[in-house]
This record gives sequence, structure tokens and C-alpha cells, in this order.
Amino acid sequence: MAYSFEVAGQVSAPPQEVFDAWMSSEGHSAMTGGEAHVDPHVGGRYDAWNDYIHGTTVTLEPPHRVVQTWRSANFADDDEDSQIEVTFAANEVGTFVTVRHSNVPDGDLGYENGGWQQSYFTPMQAYFAAH
Repeated sequence: MAYSFEVAGQVSAPPQEVFDAWMSSEGHSAMTGGEAHVDPHVGGRYDAWNDYIHGTTVTLEPPHRVVQTWRSANFADDDEDSQIEVTFAANEVGTFVTVRHSNVPDGDLGYENGGWQQSYFTPMQAYFAAH
């Protein structure tokens, strides 16, 4: 059985800037602090956090939405890929970023219980606050 969850956070940059960083090797690496390689096209492959995460881009709706398959080094060989839907919503202080992570293998609770916050939202907030 798999499960789904949602996490969100605020960053102090406009949606286009956050979207562009998410979909670029240089930007993704800079905003998270982990090495990333991103082919910024539908069907393009990506990896992040020094190849701990990898997948394929399924949908791009610049600058509002990205859907990607998502698989970490923790997944068992027989686990299906999970999926992330990332939305970027403009507001008065920048962008509200929401990640809907679905088809996560049961027992892999670390992504929901601080993993996204520690590996994405906290470094993104620091990165965009400094730029």
C-alpha cells in the first residue's frame, strides 16, 4: 500500500523565479544545496540531492505547476515510482509552494515528517531570501 500527503511553504521570490530554479540544474542545486541535474522538458529526466532522488518530468505549466515522477534511493526495487505535483502560487510576499507527494511506499514517512522541509523548504527559503 502507498500513501499521499501535502507539504507547503512560503518563499520570497516570484513564481517564475522559483519555477525556473526548480527546472534548472544550476538553480535546483543552488536553492537546495544538493547537486541536481535537470532536463527542463516534458519527458526529461532529473536527479537531485547527489542522485538520491531521480525521476521524469510529466507535466510543465510555467510558472505555476510541475508534475514529476519521484523515486529515492530508499525505495525497494519492487516499489512503484511516486509522483510529486509542485504548484507555485503568487502572493503578497512572493510564492507559496505546495508539494503533493503521492504513491509513497508505506513506511517511508521521513519525506512527510521533515524530509521535504529539511531538504527543500528550509534551504529554498534561505536561498531566495538572500537573492
